[in-house]
Amino acid sequence: MPNRTLRQVVEGQTLISAVADTSVRAAAITMANSKVGAIMVVDGSGQLTGLFTERDVLNRVVAKGLDPDKTLLSAVMTSSLQTATPDKPLAHALHMMFEGGFRHVPVVENGRPIGMVSARNALGLEICQFEKELKDRDHIAEIL
Repeated sequence: MPNRTLRQVVEGQTLISAVADTSVRAAAITMANSKVGAIMVVDGSGQLTGLFTERDVLNRVVAKGLDPDKTLLSAVMTSSLQTATPDKPLAHALHMMFEGGFRHVPVVENGRPIGMVSARNALGLEICQFEKELKDRDHIAEIL
């Protein structure tokens, strides 16, 4: 299977971000419209300051009875982040997710996000390659 770097994984992604004083509802709408499970929180200069996920909506907002229109991301985001640099292999991010029990790893260069690796989309090309290898193996078995 190919050993892609995180730069290759996030290549062509549209960055989905918001500032910390965005309401939870506005962030959730952006996430839903963008079909993503997390939004990166950045400051005015584009530096990554936090991450807000669909799990945060459930556990930190809805389950706590907070008003999503009045609750700001700054109050419910994860600010102690584990990030990865774009030169790392995809396996590094997957290991981080497994060890940390989370589903998203921001890919950051010089403090600024350049993309996001998620458990849901991280294996896209690898799964395609694996399926191709299985088909090739089955085809060879038919010939023999």
